[in-house]
Amino acid sequence: MNKEKIQQLSDKAREIRYHTMDAIGTLGVGHVGGCLSIAEVLAVLYDEKMNIDPANPKMAGRDRLVVSKGHAGPAVYATLALKGFFPMEWLHTLNQPETNLPSHCDMNRTPGIDMTAGSLGQGISCAVGAAKGSKILGDDATIYCIVGDGESQEGQVWEASMTAAQYKLDNFILFLDNNHKQIDGETKDVNDLIDPCAKWAAFGFNTFQVDGHDVAAISDAIDRAKALQNGKPSFICLETVKGKGVSFIEAAGFGNHNMPISPEQKEIALSELK
Repeated sequence: MNKEKIQQLSDKAREIRYHTMDAIGTLGVGHVGGCLSIAEVLAVLYDEKMNIDPANPKMAGRDRLVVSKGHAGPAVYATLALKGFFPMEWLHTLNQPETNLPSHCDMNRTPGIDMTAGSLGQGISCAVGAAKGSKILGDDATIYCIVGDGESQEGQVWEASMTAAQYKLDNFILFLDNNHKQIDGETKDVNDLIDPCAKWAAFGFNTFQVDGHDVAAISDAIDRAKALQNGKPSFICLETVKGKGVSFIEAAGFGNHNMPISPEQKEIALSELK
């Protein structure tokens, strides 16, 4: 990837963070930590990799992203708005009465959302089903899914992973947002994943580990995964920082999972993301 493209995608990740913080700051509270940690992968997917059409969100054969960690919805909404799926003004209605942008992703309300999520562990099962459906249809779509590291303590994540391998879904790419924190503390203290790549390899996946804030590394891992075509689903471990990009949110540690944002803090965050 050339320097111009790297800069373009890095700038897009910054924009995603900016508008995510603007939306959450307008509301005054939200899941800032896990939203800010996935900005780079969202930028790469929506601005480089995915076959999608904002003018036709239900386009047949489109690539799909299921954000199983559905509380990261505000970051997805910022990405979709920047891509043109709906007006930017919608972002200021986040999680308010009659909104089309609830705090967790909802396919029945938001253009561009392909699967409702929020009950941790369930989104990946839906994504695996979509990948199987794509294989049956032969539409050449790639199905992507993002799970959280705390979420991966759910048994359903592993049932879905076993199923993806069983059905040889090499059109399925799973990302782990490995930011090492969850609502109750450090993941290593709550229920340690230890070595995610080793785990998913044992479950029959091709595995890759990258810096989750390096757009070139993410892009390259996706390309390598898609090129394999070896009858295995792929797993990309994104090593990330929860709350990435805003100093006081990063400093809050696992306390940034869901935190209040005052008007003053909103302005500080936006100034750091300009």
